[in-house]
Amino acid sequence: MDGEVTFWPSGRKIKVKPGTTLLDAARRANIPIRTRCGGKAACFMCKVTVRPGSELQPIEDNERRKLSGLDGDHIRLSCQARVAGKVDVEIPLDPLRAAVARQLARQAEEDDRLW
Repeated sequence: MDGEVTFWPSGRKIKVKPGTTLLDAARRANIPIRTRCGGKAACFMCKVTVRPGSELQPIEDNERRKLSGLDGDHIRLSCQARVAGKVDVEIPLDPLRAAVARQLARQAEEDDRLW
């Protein structure tokens, strides 16, 4: 049985073999996930939010230690989390886009107050 990963907010889907990491699935789907260590769980940059009900292989000790409890908030390292079935993943905005989005939201609030 193939796994299927849906990346949000784009909604892009890709079929993968069970055991494929979310990072590898993202690369195959041309979804950028920031990483500095090349997928070795050393940089903590590739964290993603996995929606409840997603089918992943059990978290391993190395990833659990790196996350220091964030796994309870559905946060996983995409380089370590492996697909077991159907998975829905929230990809965070890169820091620059997130900063621009926050600035635009602040500007919109200020504009609303002026009118």
